[in-house]
Amino acid sequence: MTHTNLTIFHPAVFVLLGIPGLEAYHIWLSIPLCLMYITAVLGNSFLMVIIITERSLHEPMYFFLSMLAVTDILLSTTTVPKALAIFWLHAHDIVFDACVTQVFFVHVMFVAESAILLAMAFDRFVAICAPLRYTAVLTWPVVRRIALAIVTRSFCIIFPVIFLLKRLPFCRTNIVPHSYCEHIGVARLACADITVNIWYGFSVPIVMVILDVILIAVSYSLILQTVFHLPSQDARHKALSTCGSHFCVILMFYVPSFFTLLTHRFGHNIPRHVHILLANLYVVVPPMLNPIVYGVKTRQIRKSVAHWFFEIKVWCCASPLG
Repeated sequence: MTHTNLTIFHPAVFVLLGIPGLEAYHIWLSIPLCLMYITAVLGNSFLMVIIITERSLHEPMYFFLSMLAVTDILLSTTTVPKALAIFWLHAHDIVFDACVTQVFFVHVMFVAESAILLAMAFDRFVAICAPLRYTAVLTWPVVRRIALAIVTRSFCIIFPVIFLLKRLPFCRTNIVPHSYCEHIGVARLACADITVNIWYGFSVPIVMVILDVILIAVSYSLILQTVFHLPSQDARHKALSTCGSHFCVILMFYVPSFFTLLTHRFGHNIPRHVHILLANLYVVVPPMLNPIVYGVKTRQIRKSVAHWFFEIKVWCCASPLG
């Protein structure tokens, strides 16, 4: 075997195709994608401003919700602007390091969002199943440690992916049939054995996310068991409505993410453009809907938003221009 066969070669740039097979519809697809992205960024930013400025929302539940909003903004911003640049400007090129960075952030945000949803489930479990101990269990030092654990776990799980990609030689093609870089899609372009990439890139994050799902399911089973034993119907309704928004967000995150991952791994008969279209919707639809769901179903946020608009109206009427 010659030395050149062992040389690790990284192309200067990768070429992102967008959505192969739907090139003629790129402009039309970009319109709803852009609108959903703007809605996601504005909605989550507004939600964060509300939580930061309203003292009544300075509670662990809303702290975790603000973490979820930051994660949603980062997830969609990591992927959607590049996809829009491909659709509008035909800016298909992405340098190798930028591609690896995009891989890292896409997967980190996925694992982090799952952990944040678990933390929110734990918050609701303590609030409903042990309400008298809530302030003693979820103190701010504990909440900060949970937040640090979420960031650390997400980073440590995905950081090896960088080295798994950088060790690969790319000598076949630099064309990525996708609108953004993701781990296995890039690894499949390598002219080397990618078994480790497949097993680590698919198994480790999924195992951690499945563990999160199991713990969330256990938490909500105990929550429902407690709720249905409450003596008052009003108390049951209040407890269920408190958890309703969180449960909707859980479904919006896990159902499309698992469907996308499983079809990408096992759905060989599904056309490639369907895979990629689902992947694009996954990184923008849940971030768009999360603030809407919380805004509609969470009474404290509705009251804060109404108070905000009332103050703005008063200020506009009192100003000389009003």
